[in-house]
Amino acid sequence: MTVVTVGVHIVDILTRPVEHIPEGQDTVLVDQIRLTAAGAAAGTAVDLVKLGNDVVTMGAIGDDELGDFLLMVLAKRGVDATRLVRRAGEQTAASILPIRPDGGRPSFHVPGANLTVAYPDLDTDVLRSARAIHLGGMDVTFGLGDPAFFALLDAVRSAGTIVTMDLLSEMPDLLGMARAFLPHVDYVLPNESQALLMTGAQDVEAAARALLADGPRGVLVTLGAAGSLVVTPDGPDHVSEHVPALKTEVSDTTGCGDAYCAGFLTGLLHDRDVLTAARWGTAAAARVATGLGSDAGLTDLDSTLSLLSH
Repeated sequence: MTVVTVGVHIVDILTRPVEHIPEGQDTVLVDQIRLTAAGAAAGTAVDLVKLGNDVVTMGAIGDDELGDFLLMVLAKRGVDATRLVRRAGEQTAASILPIRPDGGRPSFHVPGANLTVAYPDLDTDVLRSARAIHLGGMDVTFGLGDPAFFALLDAVRSAGTIVTMDLLSEMPDLLGMARAFLPHVDYVLPNESQALLMTGAQDVEAAARALLADGPRGVLVTLGAAGSLVVTPDGPDHVSEHVPALKTEVSDTTGCGDAYCAGFLTGLLHDRDVLTAARWGTAAAARVATGLGSDAGLTDLDSTLSLLSH
């Protein structure tokens, strides 16, 4: 069952622990530095493969050395990156993340080629044959807000393809534009801040219900250490439930949202109900939080699900 991720591809350069930026030319010794494939499409793609899915990813990267690295690491992780478009003269998106001892992650970011992604860049034949499509970062790949893409999403959903969507920024204008995708997806998975900014609501449940009114089958708001809130429409299968996070030793929170999306979508592909799939997402996020980077700690589906039995 092929899953296609569409959207944001980033190279993350991470280091930990960082308690301060040194003055002048001073050097601070750290425990670890890593480069990873990250972003709401690339990071989720890597996690989906680790959870047992066949994955193709689509988007745009630069023709620079960072792009070379991203293609190499995606291939090494088992992601089919042959549909990524390379933009001449553009930089591949990248972030520098100095990770605090408590796992917090301020960032320095260049959006690069992600801002150029458009509908003609996508392989529509592969999208039409996919069992699931994950849209990662539609608030910054605004070129995909194309009626032709919306029509394709509607067509594949009517044929049984699952479509999920995650977001990247916390910029109200961009998040507001991303709401145009909601009638064309099954599940949207914002974090708490994004849900509140998208809707102007005063609390998470009200925000989730406002997003639900735009048309998706469900809204899952991730709440960090507090877990997630799962809301589906009123009716026989109505759900409004808090799913607690799993206790884990947190090293770095980078990529936990991507892992949650990957675990949730994997649960749906295994015919689990929405709440059970959300728990699979919770377990995947807990695994990733134990190491440095968006794919750290996550190895396979069985070891991930074993967390739920504890």
